[in-house]
Amino acid sequence: MSPFILATLLFALGLGTTVTFASSHWLLAWMGLEINTLAILPLMAQHHHPRAVEATTKYFIAQATAAAMLLFASATNAWLTGQWDIQLMTHPLPVTLITLALALKIGLAPMHSWLPEVIQGVDFTTGLVLSTWQKLAPFALLLQLQPTNSTLLLALGVASTLIGGWGGLNQTQLRKILAYSSIAHLGWMTLVLQFSPSLALLTLIVYFTMTFSAFLMFKLNNSTNVNALAMSWTKAPVTTALAPLVLLSLGGLPPLTGFMSKWLILQELTKQELMPLATIAALSALLSLYFYLRLAYALTLTVSPNTLIGTAPWRHPTSHLTLSFSASTVATIFLLPIAPAIVMLLSL
Repeated sequence: MSPFILATLLFALGLGTTVTFASSHWLLAWMGLEINTLAILPLMAQHHHPRAVEATTKYFIAQATAAAMLLFASATNAWLTGQWDIQLMTHPLPVTLITLALALKIGLAPMHSWLPEVIQGVDFTTGLVLSTWQKLAPFALLLQLQPTNSTLLLALGVASTLIGGWGGLNQTQLRKILAYSSIAHLGWMTLVLQFSPSLALLTLIVYFTMTFSAFLMFKLNNSTNVNALAMSWTKAPVTTALAPLVLLSLGGLPPLTGFMSKWLILQELTKQELMPLATIAALSALLSLYFYLRLAYALTLTVSPNTLIGTAPWRHPTSHLTLSFSASTVATIFLLPIAPAIVMLLSL
């Protein structure tokens, strides 16, 4: 792809998200989401591989359906209440429809089935954009909604944590595992969204950092499935040594960064006297932890069979930029000690 076209598409991607961030009118927010969707489609289909084209088509259909639902719900709200303002949503019907439309946009369960298929069909870089940047605009709209039906958000959150854990158990493709990991993390954010928006935002930032490290790690290793991870020792020994820490941080084990957001969310749910939900969320984290441990085991404790015919590849100097990977890995592993300062900031 030409650098000029790439720069234009990336600019449009940023513009769409910024327009949605800055809008207080539903029509403007919808326009921002549409600009965002139309900008990512050429980036997804740029390799002209049948799988990439199929993934792009699936993504377009899912996003177009969600956008149509959102436009219909906002028009219904204007008809019922005379208001187009995002923060003045009072009628339960349009609020429920818009919540479901935004859940479809970001891939919350049970509207999640498009996400693993789409991320499996694109490369790691585009998959990273879909798992991080493309979540920002819909999540900003969810933050601005005044929930008239708190049960809906809690149901979406619990379903996402459970399906995100269960769905990844029998997967062998790394991109699908990361997609189910994304669904589970978004479920945790949705659980706490209405009780503590600042904590949901913190969880989103921590999730972005950990996912950035995981995607770049697999991209540097050039691994697409679990079996290919056994070759990592010969290609990038230092990265392979750090990889289990990144994966266990995604799983939420102390003393790593990923534990911080799960710990604070469970504390907040307990404060709201939602002990059954907190218990289900904690148990669903064990499901996710199992497939992260599988990946860590494949990376560090297995060695690929080497014969005279198929020898291990040479370690060539990498052409990838590793500074961003190093910075995100440090943040993924070492940020838990500043949790008290973050808790204090959240309570201000």
